[in-house]
Amino acid sequence: MAQWKDGIAKLIIPTPFPVGDVNVYVVKGERLTLVDVGPKTEEAWEALTEQLKELALTPEDIEQVVLTHHHPDHSGLLDYFSPALEVYGHRFNQRWLSRTDQFLEAHDEFYHQLFGEFGIPEQYFPLIGALKKTLRFACHRSLTGELAEGDTPVGLEEWMVIETPGHAQSHIGLLREKDGVYIGGDHLLAHISPNPLLEPPLPGETVRPKPQLQYNESLRKLSTLPIQLVYSGHGDDIYQVNMLIEKRLSRQRDRAMDVRKWLETERLTVFDICRRLFPTVYERELSLTISETIAQLDYLYAIGEIKVSKEEKAFLYYV
Repeated sequence: MAQWKDGIAKLIIPTPFPVGDVNVYVVKGERLTLVDVGPKTEEAWEALTEQLKELALTPEDIEQVVLTHHHPDHSGLLDYFSPALEVYGHRFNQRWLSRTDQFLEAHDEFYHQLFGEFGIPEQYFPLIGALKKTLRFACHRSLTGELAEGDTPVGLEEWMVIETPGHAQSHIGLLREKDGVYIGGDHLLAHISPNPLLEPPLPGETVRPKPQLQYNESLRKLSTLPIQLVYSGHGDDIYQVNMLIEKRLSRQRDRAMDVRKWLETERLTVFDICRRLFPTVYERELSLTISETIAQLDYLYAIGEIKVSKEEKAFLYYV
């Protein structure tokens, strides 16, 4: 049953995604704020409404929404709220929330080029359209206002915005310094390491972001902050924050070094490595598995453990 704890109530919302339920948070402040909302499904709306009722609230009582990031399981349900509801988040949410034809076209062009560079056979190119399949659970909205590092959101004077790119370019968290409570979205999860998802180049840029490198840097950033408790986007609350951060960084390095061993004896494309890492699921979950694969290669290249050459269209990685 939803209940208040130090001015925060966790609501657990079902999603149609493999990750399972998503956590969203009602936060008391000068404005009653909902941090994230859930996916655009009837089941999610019913769960949200029912749990708000347990707090003696209705959706109409919510005065504003703050998004930790743009992914549909966190933002899609916005379409069920009044169009007048104010929505705040990082500026990089906007291209995913409004999804203009120009952006969707650029999205597909980016992946066509990437598939070639990653050595993905042309038989898989029709799957590029399917990379957007989760967007059917996304909203069509615009941000009311943008949040950036160090900002205090309107109506939440005790909270400060922390930018944590990696899992998404739009990713932020909210820190309440007086007691070290951190609402962290998907950046740090108790049971799994979030996928550092590939995204097209940011507005005004031509080179894609390297989300694994960003993610690691954001983890190190969190370890320097006075965080006592993380309310995360999925799963359990986190108390041993720095211990978990060290575990995540260590395991990621171990995974990358396993990949490096393969490259000691042969040159491989991203797709070659993806099939080895995820032999049973790479076709079904090509977006996730390719993101995870290039993440390890970006990391190894950044620390000088591997080299890369381009022959014909595809990149070849080697030691």
